Amino acid sequence: MKHYIFFTAIIFLVSMMCIFLVEKKDILHFNRIDIAVNVHEENGESILTWERVPYPCYYRVDTYIKTIEKISDEPFYQRVKTEFTTTPSYHITSAPIPFYYRVTAYGMFGAITPPSTPKANPYFETTSPIHISKYTTANPASLMPFLIWHGMANAVLYEVEFLSAPPEKEGGTTLSQTTHLNSTKRVFTNGLQADLRPFQSYEVIYWRVRALGMNHEAIGEFSAAEPIVLSDEQEIPNRPIPDTFDQVTSFRQPLYPVYQWIPLHGVTRYEVELLTTPPVEENGTEADPNRVWAETTNSANAIYDEYPRPYAGIYYWRVRGLDPQNNTVGTWSDIASFTVDTQHHHRLYAAALGDSITHGGGAISNSPAFLEYSYTTYLPFECINLGRSGDTAHTTLERFEEDVLPANPENLLILTGSNSLRADMTTARDIIQDLDAIQRKCIAHDIRPIFLTLLPLNPERITLSFHSETDPLWQWKLNAVNTWIRSQKYYIDMEPFFYDASNRILSPLLSTDGLHPDIDGKRMMAEIILQHMDELTAQP
Repeated sequence: MKHYIFFTAIIFLVSMMCIFLVEKKDILHFNRIDIAVNVHEENGESILTWERVPYPCYYRVDTYIKTIEKISDEPFYQRVKTEFTTTPSYHITSAPIPFYYRVTAYGMFGAITPPSTPKANPYFETTSPIHISKYTTANPASLMPFLIWHGMANAVLYEVEFLSAPPEKEGGTTLSQTTHLNSTKRVFTNGLQADLRPFQSYEVIYWRVRALGMNHEAIGEFSAAEPIVLSDEQEIPNRPIPDTFDQVTSFRQPLYPVYQWIPLHGVTRYEVELLTTPPVEENGTEADPNRVWAETTNSANAIYDEYPRPYAGIYYWRVRGLDPQNNTVGTWSDIASFTVDTQHHHRLYAAALGDSITHGGGAISNSPAFLEYSYTTYLPFECINLGRSGDTAHTTLERFEEDVLPANPENLLILTGSNSLRADMTTARDIIQDLDAIQRKCIAHDIRPIFLTLLPLNPERITLSFHSETDPLWQWKLNAVNTWIRSQKYYIDMEPFFYDASNRILSPLLSTDGLHPDIDGKRMMAEIILQHMDELTAQP
């Protein structure tokens, strides 16, 4: 028995030595391997793939954000996430986020290949929407099918065109002159239920889509025309679809969820219900007896949860259409879910507190459900998003105990008061008093309060987007509040980076609606924060 154990140990040691020499001395020349990374789709899911390395190994996938030149002299890659996989594939987000991916093969004693060349997220770089819905002879469409595509960065709305045949020229920004059947611009999310009953005499029609800005100007080109094989024998869908197609997986959702869906044709009233267990009846017509929250809305595609969801676990939600008498139109949607993880092995490094600029959203139609519009997405350190849309400086103060203290962050990034700037009944002194009260609460609970200076506004754009007026004294109030912030011990100066080149207003290049920065604006916010965090957190 002793001889057996001895020889087993010798074999093990010799094997480990051989593996060590292979990996560390690069006997098999793995260091020359250039891992070629590609992106493809399977059933609407986006997958990063590469050729398997001919050696027993696992893979490290690093996700990077490429900085923009407006803050740094030269752009560089900032790592925001690392995950591992044993297969030569990795699910990535199809949201239009400037993520870049690098893959490295690892053996028992560390990396055996160099990192791959950074692979850009194609959904951010695309110049036209990418279709998700495809209807073929094997999978024909009903006469009222859902048409869904991946969202485009900074799109306010979309135009969908139906054609009798492919257009005379693919792409472009104008409707087809020869094969045009119909089109609509009233699409404010990345999908619609199309009414194709007027075209049921066609066996096949085509569709394409392009993104539009606030003034219906083109953002990029039309997508390639996609055939729709029609069948009047297919059942017409009778429930909305939760819009989770471009979710950013493995990233923490905001404390206050937003639920988004693809609406039913012609239905303008909806109800969302939230559960902590799957529903008793799937796709039924009645409210679930165990639901923990429900709300109705006249919004066609989104609703904001009025309550924070801090407790760990899986939450389930679904949506149904309602008629004017509050009867269910069709049935409840399929279930969507999100997970809250509050099990921390150490004190959280940071949290972000504020109004909708922190909560997320941008380009008018994109809610905080789309994490590309949240500046916390672009931070390379863990930062819980405690923002709540609609907050004033005072309402942010009022929820400090409920929302901030359970998170117990070391550092609290504070940006609130923009809605107070807009309101002519709120003075600069009111805002400053609320901010000072937040600061005193932080200090009392051993939290470092780091103020972000308020961003400028663009009143003309705010009026066009939200049909509301801005206090004519907003600039004076902004200057007073930011002067106070700059007198505090911990602050980061955001304001100077966001002005229009020729006017003292928020740049239209950074904010479509004049209030919320769009994707590049949120990236800038994260970069400015990153430049100052080490310095601020090193201070006693």
